[in-house]
Amino acid sequence: MGFFGPVTLKGSHASLVPLSHDHHDGLCEATRDGELWTLWYTLVPSPEGMKAEIERRLDLQAKGSMQPFTVLDAQDRVVGMTTYMNIDAPNRRLEIGSTWYRASAQRSPLNTECKRLLLTRAFETLDCIAVEFRTHVLNSQSRKAIERLGAKLDGILRRHLIQPNGSIRDTAVYSITAAEWPMVKAHLDWQLAKPR
Repeated sequence: MGFFGPVTLKGSHASLVPLSHDHHDGLCEATRDGELWTLWYTLVPSPEGMKAEIERRLDLQAKGSMQPFTVLDAQDRVVGMTTYMNIDAPNRRLEIGSTWYRASAQRSPLNTECKRLLLTRAFETLDCIAVEFRTHVLNSQSRKAIERLGAKLDGILRRHLIQPNGSIRDTAVYSITAAEWPMVKAHLDWQLAKPR
């Protein structure tokens, strides 16, 4: 099982279930909420590209470098996708990324709880020594969300990736280490418990 076994993670605001082709229609509906594929600084699949994206993620899972999830809300409605990616099992490291949520689920407790579930499994079950987060240096919404988790900026990978539109992305790299996890966990629990 370890890094690659299928697992479902459940909370009160969200559930993360293994990605499957059965989620295609729900994911297409979710990406239409906010037309997320039109955002130039992030890579969210269009409805027309959803089948290929599901296949890409499942192929990376078969190769051992990704564990993809479909994100469901408390009503079991499909709201997005997330993954463990760039899995480096021998060094007990991974990245949480390729995450997107329908616009109506953003800025809600859902993302905080998803990260709480993923980080708990990474540090407490998989015994990771560090978990990374990466985003476009200009994606201020994503960077603020990562910083709110308690992740620290490791640095900027300059001229890191060529985007589909031809622009070149600088990537902000953040991480949380195992030593920091108890503090981060307490902070996430406080964020989830505080009145809204």
